[in-house]
This record gives sequence, structure tokens and C-alpha cells, in this order.
Amino acid sequence: MDKLKIEGGARLNGEVTISGAKNAALPILCAGLLTPEPFVISNVPELQDVSTTLKLLRGMGASAEREGHTVAIDASGVNNTEAPYELVKTMRASVLVLGPLVARFGEARVSLPGGCAIGSRPVDQHIKGLQLMGAEISIEHGYIHARARRLKGARIVTDMVTVTGTENLMMAAVLADGETLIENAAREPEVTDLAHVLIGMGARIEGVGTDRLHIQGVERLHGTRHRVMADRIEAGTFLCAVLAAGGDVTLRSVEPSTMDATLEKLREAGARLDCGEDWIRVRFDRSGPAGALQRPRSVNIRTAPYPGFATDMQAQFMAVNAIAQGTGMVTETIFENRFMHVQELQRLGADIAIEGNTSVIRGVPGLSGADVMATDLRASACLVIAALVAEGTTVIDRIYHLDRGYEKMESKLAALGANIRRVS
Repeated sequence: MDKLKIEGGARLNGEVTISGAKNAALPILCAGLLTPEPFVISNVPELQDVSTTLKLLRGMGASAEREGHTVAIDASGVNNTEAPYELVKTMRASVLVLGPLVARFGEARVSLPGGCAIGSRPVDQHIKGLQLMGAEISIEHGYIHARARRLKGARIVTDMVTVTGTENLMMAAVLADGETLIENAAREPEVTDLAHVLIGMGARIEGVGTDRLHIQGVERLHGTRHRVMADRIEAGTFLCAVLAAGGDVTLRSVEPSTMDATLEKLREAGARLDCGEDWIRVRFDRSGPAGALQRPRSVNIRTAPYPGFATDMQAQFMAVNAIAQGTGMVTETIFENRFMHVQELQRLGADIAIEGNTSVIRGVPGLSGADVMATDLRASACLVIAALVAEGTTVIDRIYHLDRGYEKMESKLAALGANIRRVS
């Protein structure tokens, strides 16, 4: 099993190209099931979750060919509408085949999802919405079995903001008979990116980017070409790394307009940021006057659905707060188990106390290297950031979590000057 070995203390300097967004690519790939025509997606990141999705599509009879960062899907030969447990258990996003399969083929059998162990993340809103659209749904032997001769338009008000729920129901509604209104819809940029793909396929969707989606079902969709949006979470992770370790780095192929909450907190913490349409330059000098060590300022964070502060960025900011001046509080409102990285940060010397869904982080002047273990995707990134500033050597185990959502992170960091390498 691979691990990351990191020697802390190096400044980060140079340029890094941000990959396509994992959280946009996965639902977009599933949307390929909605049409029998060729479907070509570019800027697809090379990640384990993407490989799992392509394997899932091929298992259904679709052709899914990859060349570099471009994927071509042909779902004209789909002959199996089941998403098996052995694939779905490793990746929660597999549930996103449910809506497209029921909409186009009238039936789907999808295993209840797995993925990171950061909370229950139930799929009840997906099921509720499909039932309102006329699907008959049963849950047997760990599988969701949905049937509908043809889905019917409906008014759906979700009980909470759910990104995958919005995506699944939007994909189902585009082929439904009549108009569907999804209220309390997720507004995340990745949902908007999926909506633009569907519109490019001939779907009729109004209200894109708002919490009210009006969808007029059409008889069929055609093929399309689309470039996946930049990964705002990967970009935010690199920005936090520079703030923690110090340096001067320019991020390329980014979309600053999707990152307002993250950029605001980075500035509050002391980062110097300059932004263009598709680039961000971040600077932070850790060398103060007379050789004194400069530290970021602690910030308070409360996660919230977009356009609020992303839950996928709180772990990275906790690593920054761990070595910042002052005391910062991180309140997690989205997932109930998303503080599992705290114990590992404490092994590196962080001073963190958990009170319910809030972590209180008292910044310390420095961390010390140790053996730690990644518990989920964003926790992995948090530990990498902490290791970059820790004195001595840190070895991070279970980095298969990292490989699910970050494309060649160690190579990108090494190119910026980090002393980091993958070891077996």
C-alpha cells in the first residue's frame, strides 16, 4: 500500500495547473447514459473515482474510452441497468446512475452507496423525488430498485440542500413527461456544470445556478461535447498549502469566480491574492523581520451549502489554523463525522479540542513530523498541508483516499519545491 513521505520546511514557488473537477466530472459521465449518441467530455481528471465510474458504465454495456483527459462514451449498447455493490461501495457518486437509468430505460437496480466514512449521507431525497415523478421504488437486499414506464413531471421540494440529489433528479427530469420544478435545489458550480451539459444535449432547463430549477422534459437527448470545469477544491487546497508553508505560486486553469468564500478566508488569514479570469497568484512570506517566523492569522469557519463555505475545504483550513496565530473555530454543519482528521493532526502537535460539531484550534508555532493515517479524501489533503510545515519527516498512510480526488498531488507539489515522494 502506497504512502506519502514528506520532509517539512520547504517554501512553495512556481506554477501549478489545476485539474478538472472530480465533483463535476462524475455526474457528467453518468449523464452519458441519457443518450444513445456519442458523448465526449474533456478535462476529465485522472482519478480513481473516475476509473470506477468508467468501469461501472462499461459493466452496463456502454463503451467508455479514455485518451488522456478526454473520455468518449457511447451508451447505445446498454443492456444492464444494475450498479453492483462491489463498485458502488467504494464511491458514493455511483448513485448518480439511478436517475439517468430510470429516465431512459424505465428501470434501475442500484446498490446503496458507500464512499468516505464522513457521515450517513442518505439517499432518501433521491428516492422521494423519483417517487413524486411516478417511479415505483423498493429497497431489497441492499439495492434500490426503481421502475417507471415513463417518469412524469412533478414539483419536488427537498428537505435539505443535496448536491447529488439535485443532480440525480435533474437528470431524471430532462426525459420526463411534462414539467418538473425542483425547489431548494443545490446551487454548487458542479451542479451548474452538469446543467450546461444537459442543455447542450437538448434539455430544457431554466433557473440554472438558482435554488429553483424548471425542467421541461423532452422526448430524447442527443450527444454533445463538453469541457469539465476546474476543480475549485483542488485549487483551494493548493492555496492553503502555500499559506501554510509560505511561498509564491500561480495557479493556472482555475475559475476564481466559483471560489469567493474560500478566497475571502484566505485573505482574512493573511494571504496576498491576485486573480484573473483563469488564474490566481498567492503569496505568503513566512520570514518576518529579524528572522522571526511569520504565521497566518486564525480564522473562524462555518460550512454551508454554496455560495457558503464548502465542507470540502474545512479540513485544509484546519491545518492552516493549527499553525496560525490565535484561536480559530471550525463549525461543520453538513456532515456529522467530518472531524476524523483531528486526531491525526494532534499526533503532529496540533492543539485542537472538539465541542459537538465545532473544533477549537489554538495555533501553535510549529508542528513535528510523525506517522499519520488518512481517514477520508479531504482529511488526506489536510495532513499533506500540515506535513509541509512540520519539522522533520511525516509519513501519511492510506493515501488511496487522496488518489480518489487529487490528480498527481505529490508530483505537483514536488514541482513547486516540496520535499515529497510516494513510497510503497
